[in-house]
This record gives sequence, structure tokens and C-alpha cells, in this order.
Amino acid sequence: MKRTLFTKLLCGYLVFGIIAFCILSTFTQKNMSSHMEAEEARSLYRESTLIASDYASTYYENSISLDDLQLRLQSLASYLSADIWIIDQQGNLLLNSSDSSVSQKALDQNYVTIKNFNISDFGNKYYRIGTFYHSYDEEMLSVFSPITINYKVRGYVLLHKPLSDILKNANGYTNISFYTMGIIYLCGLVLLLLFGYTFYVPLRRITKAARSYAKGDFSATIDVHRNDEMGYLANTLNYMSHELNTLEEDQRKFVSNVSHDFRSPLTSIKGYVEAMIDGTIPFEMQEKYLNIILFETERLNKLTKSLLDLNQFGRHGMMLDISDFDLNQMIRMTLQTFEGTCSKKGITFEVILTGQKLLVTGDMSKIQQVLYNLIDNAIKFSHNDSSIRIETSLKNEKVFVSVKDYGIGIPADSVKKIWERFYKTDLSRGKDKKGTGLGLSIVKEIIQAHNEHINCISTEGVGTEFIFTLPVSKKESD
Repeated sequence: MKRTLFTKLLCGYLVFGIIAFCILSTFTQKNMSSHMEAEEARSLYRESTLIASDYASTYYENSISLDDLQLRLQSLASYLSADIWIIDQQGNLLLNSSDSSVSQKALDQNYVTIKNFNISDFGNKYYRIGTFYHSYDEEMLSVFSPITINYKVRGYVLLHKPLSDILKNANGYTNISFYTMGIIYLCGLVLLLLFGYTFYVPLRRITKAARSYAKGDFSATIDVHRNDEMGYLANTLNYMSHELNTLEEDQRKFVSNVSHDFRSPLTSIKGYVEAMIDGTIPFEMQEKYLNIILFETERLNKLTKSLLDLNQFGRHGMMLDISDFDLNQMIRMTLQTFEGTCSKKGITFEVILTGQKLLVTGDMSKIQQVLYNLIDNAIKFSHNDSSIRIETSLKNEKVFVSVKDYGIGIPADSVKKIWERFYKTDLSRGKDKKGTGLGLSIVKEIIQAHNEHINCISTEGVGTEFIFTLPVSKKESD
């Protein structure tokens, strides 16, 4: 059976309770009894000292009769719940508060003698515990004080109190300690159960969800709604599972799209090569199909390069070579590379640039790639004999670059998806084009690496405009 955290806490708490009970019933009780004995001995010693210096000394000085002393000590013994003895140095019992016959025998000089009595048996203490030379049937706490007259010891005052009475008081205090500990223990148990409800239950839900995540199931959500660290952890894990689930779906889609985009040209290449080998395609027509194979090979090369670029961007981020360059000159140079393509479709460029020279800060080669991809995309989806407008404008220390075509446009439900890898607005047309569906993904990666923004405004059947920003060079500002 798997031990849970709450089970361990509960077992630990029970073990703590058992240990606390054992300590309280042994160490605490023993120390409580010793403490009560010492306190009672000190209290009795004070009383015996007063009796020795007052009543007993008065008796030895013949200022009070033995009967009067007997009566006074009986009252005091009743108050102290103890027996009061007065004995001489030889151990003769002169007075016993609980037995008046002893006093009569003392008057007749027929003393009751304590056998083997020796005051030195007390040692360096003023009290001892025992039956006091077998004078009692139970253990007593016996305290003595010497009776001194003219600097001479004439006898001793002894107070005897049953040890059972003292232990009864000690046990009473111990029982109070047991009750107090029991109440504290129950309160602690309530707190432990409350802890189990407020912390363990959410933690168990989090653990259950984490187990599902470890198995690859990211659909599980953690139903914990709290404004503390536990709630923050649950929300973080929920967000993580959502992102991982989205990432997994994107990965499946990515693999599917890559497989499709590689499979199509490879199938064409394989089919044409086999047809030329087995003679299905005659020799005089092989040049035509070799050009098709070359076309598909270039498509595969472009797709491979784009994948390598995206992989580099996503793994360690994009390394930028930041410098100041003339954006207007870059735009003019980039447009020259499309002259052949545009002449075939009858497309013209409408170029509106701010100033003769416009310095911006960024990675020149990466921004040129952005322009190339956007212009190539505009040409691809423009009608024959149409135009494409390239415009730059300056506002608030930012350069806005616009690439606008008047082609087929993008459906409204597809505008937000065009930045996704391999997404194509027209898959059937995409099969006949060299497009890979990665161009706009690369564009967005580059612009975001510059901490800038790019937007798309499109109306289906009217055209599409892409606008991105770049920071103005400080040299330009100066």
C-alpha cells in the first residue's frame, strides 16, 4: 500500500502523541512528585522550626504545661494534616499530637522510646521518607527541627505527613497536565484535519494531474481555485498543460504538413525518374520532365532551408547582427530581384519612400528576408497586370513599412492563422506553387526578435496589406 503524505503526517502525529503521553506519565510525573515532596518538606520544616522555637522552648522553660502544649499541637496538627512529635535526644517520645497517652506516660516518666533512633540518619537533609524506624505502617515524610535552649539541643520537633497525601496532590496536578495535553492534542488533530482539507486535498489533485501529464495526457485540469501559493501552482500547471497540449497538437500538425510537403515533390520526382528509366517518357521529352524535377528539387531545397531557419530561431532564439542601414536602398535593391517574375505577370511596383535616405536599426540581412518574403507573397497572390505598393512612413521614432497588393485577399477566418507554420489559405493552389507555408512564420519570428510588431489587413477579393515597424536610427534622429 502506497503511503501518502497525509498518512505519514497522521502517523507521525499519533507517534508524537504516544511519546508525549509516555514522557508525561513517567518523567513529568516523577519530577512532579519529587517537586511536591521537596515543597511539602520545606513547608513542614518552616512549621517545625516555629514549633521548636516557640511552643517546645516554652515547655522546656516550664512556661507551659504538657497538657496545654498537647492541645495546641493537636490544633496545629489538624491544620497541617500531620503528626507532631517532640522527642529528646535519646529518642524518648515526649509528646504525640495524635496520641494523648504518650504525654501521660511522659509525665509518669514511662517514656515510649523510638528504637534505634539516631538524628544523624537524616544526614545533611532536614527530612527523610520512610516508616520512621517502623513507627508507621506506610511511608511518611518526616521533617525535624532541633529544640535549642541556651545554645544547647534539648530535643527535636518532628512532623510526619503521609506520603500518599503528597502523591495524591502530585497526581492531581499530573491529571490536570494530562487533561491539558489531551485538549491540546485534540486541537492539534483538528488542525491536522484542516490542513488535510486545505492543503493535502488540492495537493492530491495536483499530483493526480501531474501523473496524467507524465503519461502524455495533457487534457486533465486541476480544479483548485485559491488565492495563495497552492492556487498559483495549480493555475501554472493548468497553463502548462494547455501549452503542452497545444504544442503536441502543433507538433502533430507540423509533422503532418512536413510529410505532405516533402511527399508531393518526392512522389513527382520518383514517378518521372522511373518513367524515364523504363522508357515510358521518350528521350525527346525528357528535358521537359527534367525541368519539372529541377523545379521540385528547388522546392524541396527551399523547404529544407526554411525548416532549418525556424529550428534555429526556436531553439536558442534568433542571433541578430544589429547595425544602422538605409532602408530605402534595401527596398530598391530587393525589388530588382523580382523584375523577371513581375514582367511575366505584368505586375508593377508603386514605391512611396520617405526621403532619399532612411536609416533604421536592425539586422540588415534578416529585414531583407522579411521584405523578400512579403513581396514574394504579394506577387504570388496578385492578379496579372495589377500593382503592388511599397510604402515607408515615419512616426514617433518608428518607421512603418507597408507592402500592399490588390489580389485575391485572405478570408476573415484565416487572417489570424497565416502566421502558423505550413498554413496556406488555399491548399489546392498551394500544391502547384513553390510556397511552403513557412514564409510568414519566418517573417513574424524575425520581427518579434527585433521587439517590433507586424500586422495584416486583408479583405477577400480586394487585397492584402502587411505593415511592420522598425526603430529609427539614432543617427537619423540626430
